[in-house]
Amino acid sequence: MPDHIRYDLLTQQALRGVVRKVLGDAARKNALPGEHHFYISFDTRADNVRLSDRLRGQYPEQMTIILQHQFWDLEVDDAGFEVGLSFGGVPEKLYVPFEAIKGFFDPSVQFGLQFEDAADAEAQPVAADAVKPASKKKLPPAAAPAQSPTSVPATPPAAVKEAAKEAGKPDDPDKPSGGAEVVRLDRFRKK
Repeated sequence: MPDHIRYDLLTQQALRGVVRKVLGDAARKNALPGEHHFYISFDTRADNVRLSDRLRGQYPEQMTIILQHQFWDLEVDDAGFEVGLSFGGVPEKLYVPFEAIKGFFDPSVQFGLQFEDAADAEAQPVAADAVKPASKKKLPPAAAPAQSPTSVPATPPAAVKEAAKEAGKPDDPDKPSGGAEVVRLDRFRKK
């Protein structure tokens, strides 16, 4: 038994529970409330991720899906969620374990979460003095979908800034504007 409490792991589990609850509510209602929509980034190499070989070839490491208007058969269990989406006009079903999720963002209310790999977090011990107040970082504005309305590749920060400029939004994601902020869990650890 470890001699210290792994608050970082407990926090990640709790925040993944938020994602589970929100998706579960959407599945029960068979719709998203109001203007809510979700950008969900996940590791396509993670255990138990199910997607077609075609999608795995296009997104060998990470993929971001958007749940907004064109999704179906959303089902949520304790370990993950399954959803039907259209990719380039081709319907697909995919299953994403909650442990594979790297990011969750609801641009309608500027709320977002970022997760580190669970395996990396468990492998790194935390010193007793490693917990410090987390610095907060403003989330970048959502980029416009590059392919279909339900799927986009993971967007690098420079591309997010460029998409924000084109959309007429502030181009400095670090500039405070009263929006949501993300607290990265890895900032709690000594490096």
